[in-house]
Amino acid sequence: QLQAFGGGLVQAGGSLRLSCVASGRTFSWYVMGWFRQAPGKEREFVGDISWSGGSVYYADSVKDRFTISRDNAKSTVYLQMNSLKSEDTAVYYCAASLRVGVRRVDGYDYWGQGTQVTVSS
Repeated sequence: QLQAFGGGLVQAGGSLRLSCVASGRTFSWYVMGWFRQAPGKEREFVGDISWSGGSVYYADSVKDRFTISRDNAKSTVYLQMNSLKSEDTAVYYCAASLRVGVRRVDGYDYWGQGTQVTVSS
C-alpha cells in the first residue's frame, strides 16, 4: 500500500515536498516512480528512483526543478518540487515497480491514491 501526501496550493515559483509512504511489502526492492495527471490529460511520468537511490531519472519537463529521493529505512520516497509553474498543476501519484527503466503507467504495479498540487499564477 502506498500513501502520498504533501500536496496543496502554492504560488508560481514556490516549492512543495511530496512524500509517499509504503507499507506491507519490502520497499527497498522496488523502483519508485512519480506520475501526475492534469485535468483532461493522460497520466504522465515525472521521474523515478532506483531501489538503492543511486539512480534517478526525470522527465524533461521537470528536470532541474524536481528532485526525487528515498529513505528505505522509513519506506518513504520524496518529490521535492521547486520553481513550480502553473503547468505543474495536477494530481501527483507515487507508484512502485519491480521493473527497471519502464517509465510508463503500465510498467508500475502498485499505486498511491494521489495528492493534489495546485500552482497559482
